[in-house]
Amino acid sequence: MAVIRDMIAPFELYQPTGVDDALRLLEEHRADSWVLAGGLDSFDWFKDRIKRPAAVIDLGGVEALKGIREGADGGLEIGAMTSLADVAGDESVRDAYPLLAEAAGLVATPQIRNQGTLGGNLAQDTRCWYYRSGWPCYRAGGNICYAATPQSMNREHCILGASRCVAVNPSDTAPALVALDAEMFVARRGGEHQQAYAAADFFIGPAIDITRMTVLEPGDLLTHVVLPAPRPGARWYFEKVRDRKSWDFSLASVASALQMDGDRVADLRISVNGVAPYPVRCEAAEAVVRGQLPDDETGLAAGEAAVEDARPLRHNDYKIALMRNLVRRAVRDAA
Repeated sequence: MAVIRDMIAPFELYQPTGVDDALRLLEEHRADSWVLAGGLDSFDWFKDRIKRPAAVIDLGGVEALKGIREGADGGLEIGAMTSLADVAGDESVRDAYPLLAEAAGLVATPQIRNQGTLGGNLAQDTRCWYYRSGWPCYRAGGNICYAATPQSMNREHCILGASRCVAVNPSDTAPALVALDAEMFVARRGGEHQQAYAAADFFIGPAIDITRMTVLEPGDLLTHVVLPAPRPGARWYFEKVRDRKSWDFSLASVASALQMDGDRVADLRISVNGVAPYPVRCEAAEAVVRGQLPDDETGLAAGEAAVEDARPLRHNDYKIALMRNLVRRAVRDAA
C-alpha cells in the first residue's frame, strides 16, 4: 500500500518545443517515460511514489498542441494541450458545441480548469482508490481486483463492461465527445501521418488491455481532437451527478446529441460515463428513440434499454436507477 512521502522520486525533466521532439523523447525512453500535460493527475501519482518514471516529458512548451482552430468542412480542431477553461469559454465552442463547453465547464474547480488540459482530461487514469493507493491489482500487474471482492468498497465502480477490473473512466469531456462523433488524432514516432480514432474507439476496456484506458501506448501522443460540422436541428443535453458539486468526480454523467426532423428524433447519440471502464455508447437506447417524439415516455423506454445488461456490485446498485434516469432526461430534456 502506498505511503505518502515528503519528496517526489527523482526523474529527468524534458521540455520539448515541437511535436517531433516530444515523439523522439518518447521513443528514446519508451516505458520509462511519462507525458506531463497539466500535471494534476501526474503529481498525484508522483507524490505517492506509485509511478516513478525516469523521464518526464513536459508538453507545456509545445505550442502546436494548443489552441482552437477552424477545421475542415466547418468543424473545429482543438489541441490536446488546450486548457479546459479555454474549451469551456471559447465562443466558437459555446455557439456550435454547447455540449462540450458545458462538460468542460463542470470539471472540478476554476483553478483546475485553468491548469488542466483537454488531452489530460481524456487520457487520465481511473480513480479507483485501491489501484491509486498502490495495491497490486490486475491493472497494476497483480492477480486480483480488490474492488470486486465481497468485503470491498465499490460504491463508485462499474455496473457495465467489467472484465476482471471494475474501475470506471473518470473523464467529464469523454462522453460529450463520443456523443458529438469527435475524432482523436494520435501521433506515433516514425509514422508519416497521425492516426485518427473515433471517440468511442479511443477508449478501451480491460477485456482489450487491463493496464490502459485508451489506445495510447508508450511512445504515443494525443495531439488534437476534431469535431465535425454542427448538424442542423441538433439538440444537446449534459448532466453530471456527483457527491459534492463544488469539484468532485462524477458518480455518473450523460451526454446526448439529438438531430431532429420536425418534432421527432431523426438520429441521436447517447453516451454515459462513470458506469464502465470506458464511456458507454447506449446504442440500444438510441434505437428505441429514433423516429419517436422526445417525450417522457420515450425517455423512460430508452432508460430501461440502457440498463438492460447492467450488473451491479455489492455497494453500487444505485447506479442502475441513476443511469436509467440520466438517459431518460437526456432524451426528454434535450434543449
